[in-house]
Amino acid sequence: MKKNYNEKVPEKKLTDAERIKKNSNYLRGTIIDDLNNEITNGFSGDNFSLIRFHGMYQQDDRDLRLERHEQKLEPRYAMMLRCRLPGGVIKAKKWLKIDHFASKYTLYGTIRLTNRQTFQFHGILKKKLKDAHKMLHDIGLDSLATANDVNRNVLCTSNPMESFIHQQAYEWAQKISSFLLPHTKAYAEIWLDQKKIVGTDKEPILGQTYLPRKFKTTVVIPPYNDVDLYANDMNFIVIAKNERIIGFNILIGGGLSFIHGNKNTWPFLATEVGYISVEKTLSVAKAIVTIQRDWGNRADRANAKTRYTINNFSLNSFKKEIEKRANIIFEPIRDYNFISRGDRFGWIKDINNNWSLTLFIQNGRIYDDKNKLLKSGLLRIANVHDGNFRITSNQNIIISEVSEEHKNKIEKIAVSHGLISKITNLRQNSMACVSFPTCPLAMAEGERMLSFFITQLEKIMLKYGLEKEIIILRVSGCPNGCGRSLLAEIGLIGKSIGRYNLYIGGNRIGSRIAKIYKENITEKEILIHLKYLIKIWSHERKKHEAFGDFVIRKNFVKEIINPIYDFWS
Repeated sequence: MKKNYNEKVPEKKLTDAERIKKNSNYLRGTIIDDLNNEITNGFSGDNFSLIRFHGMYQQDDRDLRLERHEQKLEPRYAMMLRCRLPGGVIKAKKWLKIDHFASKYTLYGTIRLTNRQTFQFHGILKKKLKDAHKMLHDIGLDSLATANDVNRNVLCTSNPMESFIHQQAYEWAQKISSFLLPHTKAYAEIWLDQKKIVGTDKEPILGQTYLPRKFKTTVVIPPYNDVDLYANDMNFIVIAKNERIIGFNILIGGGLSFIHGNKNTWPFLATEVGYISVEKTLSVAKAIVTIQRDWGNRADRANAKTRYTINNFSLNSFKKEIEKRANIIFEPIRDYNFISRGDRFGWIKDINNNWSLTLFIQNGRIYDDKNKLLKSGLLRIANVHDGNFRITSNQNIIISEVSEEHKNKIEKIAVSHGLISKITNLRQNSMACVSFPTCPLAMAEGERMLSFFITQLEKIMLKYGLEKEIIILRVSGCPNGCGRSLLAEIGLIGKSIGRYNLYIGGNRIGSRIAKIYKENITEKEILIHLKYLIKIWSHERKKHEAFGDFVIRKNFVKEIINPIYDFWS
């Protein structure tokens, strides 16, 4: 039986994360003391968690962990810093400073594009953190609220220059992001050395203890679901008329994380609640976020996301409370339809008769090696390009607003540096999380195994005459959902070193959760199973039938209708 939202809920012991937030003095903690502590390269106690609100995770190189332990050294601590970049748009000239910082001040010298439509640095030593934040500030950016219990980087359907509607949607992504930011001045005080102003701290939307868990938001323009909206807490689907956004369909409660073996955790697709006119956007966003703030589970972080709140109180109760707090009545959902969610590679003409070039960046990792000079290539483009770079939610990058005069020049740079090359549809529609060696939650390889794995799968596809076909393939090193594997036609989720659960049956548009097919198997075993399935698919599929649809029709797995019950059955 669902709880009524005004029932008195028995008090439970809050998680330690709630104590940390409450005692943090609006996210300050003693971070400054740790910055000045030269004995360790890491952050201690509560600060380990608090720096995440400022956009950083403390990590260590797990490839070196055992060696350093045997040498009686502390782990090689370094920080991952993630930029806040709603909609993924950045001036090409700003990229020059980003590239310079990555080359000079990070341990790995690379830049990582994320599937949350931004970039992040890996391997920043503690003594260089202020330099990183000041560099971002100098180019008009920051990393505030890109991690922990806040509304994170707001996603938006890529390429605002494609149409006037895209431009408006991008502007709304920016507005929503700014509206839901923390109000605390802690970020500016700690990282930018701004003077503290007494008595100015307040959090009218997020509250003193912020949200119970992370919160993710998208703005989406049909027919392209390139942001995987069904995996996000709050979603605004654009409804437009005469090249103007008139309103949004609202979907809430999506999320993909779970815990191996814990049947009280499960993924869930975002659910429709209704249509609103465009002028109600921010009031509805505030209502949804504050309901999650007030009703969310602060006694169990595993059940604290919005989807669990909706399950505990019922969708109808949540919907009525949105209407009450936003002073609206939802209208019925307006018609919309999705046809794909991948990026459209190559050149596309924009509304100003300029060009945009979408480049495939495998796993979003921008680096140079003997085969490809991706980092050097983007740097050369940034030096000659007056427009923007636009990061997609599929870890790729768009060079936008390219004039006809400069089109050939930029294409030559891209080709000569390996940014344009012959890539299979299978590889273009693949994605992996970072995982080893830097992610502390990793159970199995993600990014580092995907290229080899796809190469083997490409051979299988070629053998059965399917080399031009698309399969949405994703790899996650653990079940926390960063690689969005559960919305893939083939999803791998790490169990331990070299072992994964194999999920199949997602669909092309990302509106169906994949079902487990085989548990705790090796990469070699996965390829054997996929070879069997792909062989049958090649012989028995209907015309244009996608792999995910085929495996459900042929009963290799059952379709997940209600994830609460079907995911674990």
